[in-house]
Amino acid sequence: MSVRIYTILLITVSMIMSCNQPENIIEKELSDNWSFKQTSKENWLPAEVPGCVHTDLLANGEIEDPFYRLNEHDLQWIDKVDWEYKTTFNAGPSIIEKGKIELHFKGLDTYAEVFLNDEKILSADNMFREWTVDCKELLIPGNNTLRILFRSPVQVGLEKHDALDYTFPDPPNDLAEIGQVEGNKRISIFSRKAQYHFGWDWGPRFVTNGVWKPIILRAFDKAIIRNVQVEQMELTDESADLLAHLEIESLSETTVNAICLIDGVESFSRKTELEEGLNKVVLPLEIQDPEKWWPNGLGDQHMYNLTFQIHEENNTISECQERIGLRTIEIVQEPDSAGTSFYFKVNGHPVFMKGANYIPQDAFVTRVTPGKYDYIIQSAVDANMNMLRVWGGGIYEYDIFYDLCDEKGILVWQDFMFACAMYPGDDHFLENVRQEAVDNIKRLRNHPCIALWCGNNECLSAWYNWGWKDAVEERQGKEVADLIWKAYDDNYHKILPLAVKENDQRFYWASSPSARTGIPENWVEGDVHYWGVWWGKEPFSYYRTQVPRFMSEYGFQSFPEMSTINKFTIEEDHDIYSDVMKSHQRSSIGNETIELYMLWDYKKPKDFPMQLYVGQLTQAEGIKIAMEGHRKAMPYCMGSLYWQIDDCWPVASWSSIDYFGKWKAQQYYAVKAFQDILVSPELNDETIDVYVVSDRLDPVEGKLKMDLVQFDGNIHWQKEMNVNIKANTSQLVFSTDKDKLNGNYNENECLLSTKLIIDDKEYSANILYFLPPKDLELPDPNLVYDIQEEGDTYIIQISSDVLAKNIYLSTGDIEGIISDNYYDLLPGEKKTITFKPEGKISAEELKDNMKIISLVDSY
Repeated sequence: MSVRIYTILLITVSMIMSCNQPENIIEKELSDNWSFKQTSKENWLPAEVPGCVHTDLLANGEIEDPFYRLNEHDLQWIDKVDWEYKTTFNAGPSIIEKGKIELHFKGLDTYAEVFLNDEKILSADNMFREWTVDCKELLIPGNNTLRILFRSPVQVGLEKHDALDYTFPDPPNDLAEIGQVEGNKRISIFSRKAQYHFGWDWGPRFVTNGVWKPIILRAFDKAIIRNVQVEQMELTDESADLLAHLEIESLSETTVNAICLIDGVESFSRKTELEEGLNKVVLPLEIQDPEKWWPNGLGDQHMYNLTFQIHEENNTISECQERIGLRTIEIVQEPDSAGTSFYFKVNGHPVFMKGANYIPQDAFVTRVTPGKYDYIIQSAVDANMNMLRVWGGGIYEYDIFYDLCDEKGILVWQDFMFACAMYPGDDHFLENVRQEAVDNIKRLRNHPCIALWCGNNECLSAWYNWGWKDAVEERQGKEVADLIWKAYDDNYHKILPLAVKENDQRFYWASSPSARTGIPENWVEGDVHYWGVWWGKEPFSYYRTQVPRFMSEYGFQSFPEMSTINKFTIEEDHDIYSDVMKSHQRSSIGNETIELYMLWDYKKPKDFPMQLYVGQLTQAEGIKIAMEGHRKAMPYCMGSLYWQIDDCWPVASWSSIDYFGKWKAQQYYAVKAFQDILVSPELNDETIDVYVVSDRLDPVEGKLKMDLVQFDGNIHWQKEMNVNIKANTSQLVFSTDKDKLNGNYNENECLLSTKLIIDDKEYSANILYFLPPKDLELPDPNLVYDIQEEGDTYIIQISSDVLAKNIYLSTGDIEGIISDNYYDLLPGEKKTITFKPEGKISAEELKDNMKIISLVDSY
C-alpha cells in the first residue's frame, strides 16, 4: 500500500498580492501610461497592461477580430516579429527614501529584456515564473522609464531547435497541422510558455507576447513578510494543530514580535530575533472545535480568517492576511484482487471524483474576467462536480480560479505545464523548470482545492504508446533515445517531485495517464485516458466495459449552438464542411467523426441548425453512458473527468460549455449523471439492470418506481419497490429478462421510465430506450407551454400528451440561463424550467424570440 496523507489550508489571494501592508510598505501597480510598437517600426500605440500584443493590436484597430471567420490565418505574422512596451512612472520621496525598492514582475510572456531608465535589469525566459529585481540604485526622483523588449517565441524556438544535433519526436498529426511546428520543426517545446498558444486540436494558433500579470513597484523599510505556509499537523473533531511558516526579509538585525490572529482574536505571539536577509519563523497555532472544509456535495466550505503581523516597538511593520479551510486528503493506492486502487479519501471518506478537464478560457488569457471565472466554476458546481483537472498544456491559472474552487468546493487535479511532448533536459532548462515549479507551488500550496500535483499530460504515453521511443531509436539511434528519456526522467522523476517535497508535501503523480512512476497506463492501477471512442471509432457502448480505476480523460465532440455560430460566421459558411467551419474544427477527424457517430444513432438532420442540435445530442448521450458507467463501477472506478468543460474560442470541440458560456446538451446531462444519488437503468443483451449510486456518507431510504410506457402514454408494466440506498456505493437493485416484462409492446414505441422517490419527492429519474433514436417511432408532440414572470426570472411550464424527446428551448438573441434543456418529456407530464435573462425583457419579447423543438423536428 502506498498512501500519502496531507492536509491543505485555504488561502485567498488577490491577483496582485496576498498581504495588506502598513504605511511602512508602499506598493504600486504599474498599469498606466503603457504604449507598444513593433521593434522595426516607429509608431507607438496605446497598450493595456496586463495584456498581450494581439489584444493591443485589436484594441487599436490594427487587426480584425482574430476569431471571426478565417481571420486567424492572416494574423500569423504577429508571432514572427519582436515587440516593445514602455511606460513612465513617478517615484516620489516616500518611495525613494525607503531602504529597499524592487520591481516585482508577476508574469512576463515570455522572452523579455527589461530596462529601467535604459539600464538592463532583467532577462526573463519563462512565462510561468515571477521575477523580483532590486532597483533602488537605478530609480530616480520623479519620472522613471520602464521598457520591455519581447523577442519572438517562434524565432527563439527555431534558434534552439537548430542548435541541437538531434530532433525530438514529431507531434501528433493534429498538432503538427495547426502550428506546433514551424516549417517541419517542432518549436513549442523549447519555450516555457503556454503550449496551447502554438495551436491544439481544439484551439487556434496565437503565439502571444506581453505582460500577462501585474508589475508591482514595492518599497519598504525594516522588514516584510514575503510568504506564509500554514501546515496542518493534526486535525481531529476537537482541535486543529497548525504550524505557520513565515518567510520574513529583514534589512537589518532587529527584534520583532510575530503575531497571528484567528478571526480577529490573537492566537499566538512570539518575540523573534531577525537577522539581515531572509528569516524563517515558525508559529504554532491551534483551533478548537474546528469546522472542516468539504468538497461540493458533501458539506460546507468553512473558512477561517488568519492575520499575520510583525511588530516593532508596538508598530505593525508588515501584515499578511489569509483565509484558510481545514481538511485531510489521501490518495489511496492499495493492492486488491484486480490490481491496485487509485482513489481520493477526503476527511477520512472515499470520494468518487466527478468532473471535467479544464483549459484556459481564452486564447488571450488576460481577457478572462472574474465574472467568467465565477461562471465556469459555478457551472461545475451546478453540474454536481467536485473536481476539475487543470490540463498541462495551458497555464497555472490566476489566483481567482483557485479562490473560487476553494469557496465552491471544487478540488483541482493540478498538472505542471507539460503536454504531449518530450522536452529538453539541458541544465538551464531544468533549472528554469525548477524555479517555475517552486514559484507556483508556493503560490498555490495553501489552497484546499489542490488535490495533487501531476508532472505532465500524456508525455509518458506518447513515448511508449504512440511509437515515439521506437521511432527515435530507428531514425537517430538508441543513444539519442536514451538522451531524450534522461531529460524526461530528470524532469518528472527528480526535479518536480523534489520541488513538491521541499515546498509542499502534497501527493505527486508523475504523468497522466500512468499506472505508476514511469509505467504507462494499464487499466488496473493508476489513471487512464480513454480515446477508443472518438479516435478509435469504437461505439459508445464501450464506455460500459472500458473502465479503469480512475478515468482522467475521455470525451466526444459537438458543435456549438446556432447563436454561437452566428457570432463568427456568415450565412454562406453554414455547412460543416465550409472553409470557415473546418477552420473552427481542429481535430483532423473532427466533423466526419461527429457525423459518423451521429448517423449510427440518429436520422440525418434536415438542415444545418438541426445538425448542430443533433450533434450535441450525440455527444451528450454518449458521454452520459460513460459518466454513469464509471459511477456504477465504483469502488473499482473512483473518478470520471471528461474532456473538457470549456473552450478558448468559438469552435467545434469536446467542450460541454462553449466559448460564449452556452451550455451544450452534455452539460445539462452532467447535472443529472453526477447527481449525488443516481438511478441508472441499462440494457445488457436481453437483460434490464437498474442501478442506484449514492455519494452520500449516510444511507437513505427510497422507493424505485418503474414504468414500461408507450410513447402515446399507455402503461404496459409497472413495479414499485423500496430501496435501502447504501452510503457511498453503487448497487444493482433490480434485474430482469426483457421478455419477462408484461404486456404486448413494440420496442420502437416504448420506453422504461425509472424514478427514485426520496421523502415523497422525485429525486432522480432516468429513461431506458430499447433501440437507438433513429429506429424509434416518435410521435409528433403537441407542445403546450405557459410563461409566468417572477421578479427577474421567467417560469416556463411545458407539457405534451405524447412523448417529446429531447426538448430544446432556444431564446434566440436573448442571452440568459436556462435551468434545463435537451430533456425527454413523458406523455401527460409537465416540466417546469426557469429562464433568467441577462437584462430586463418583457414576456412578449421572450415569446417572440423563444423557440421550442423536439427530436422529430430535426428530420
